[in-house]
Amino acid sequence: MSGKLPWYHAGLRFGCQSCGNCCTGEPGYVWVVQSEIQQLAELLSLDVAQFEVLFVRSVGRRKSLIEMPNGDCVFLQRPSMRCKVYAARPLQCRTWPFWSSNLRTPEDWAKTAQRCPGTDRGRLYSLKEIDAALDQDR
Repeated sequence: MSGKLPWYHAGLRFGCQSCGNCCTGEPGYVWVVQSEIQQLAELLSLDVAQFEVLFVRSVGRRKSLIEMPNGDCVFLQRPSMRCKVYAARPLQCRTWPFWSSNLRTPEDWAKTAQRCPGTDRGRLYSLKEIDAALDQDR
């Protein structure tokens, strides 16, 4: 850090509302690494090769979970809006909403709040916790 504290230095509130908005909508990528693929395959009682054929796409040198035609994550269960693999969800999912793209400016955080009702609600996350999530942001 350059010595200047980030705009969110006093912390940010977040409390998941289980709405599923972070798992649907606009197309994108849910990046996964091999250890996550292994955990997800085990959770679903599949071998890794089967899991990759069914649920993973290659994007250059990286791998992402596939999406449904409507933009939903392949593991979003409707109508409950629950994650089928919540216990083994990828790091990218576990660190939401503390992604660099959401934290650049207060305006970016406000945009996040427009689609995520848990933003600015719930538990107060400290700067240290937010920075730890950012360190894992891929």
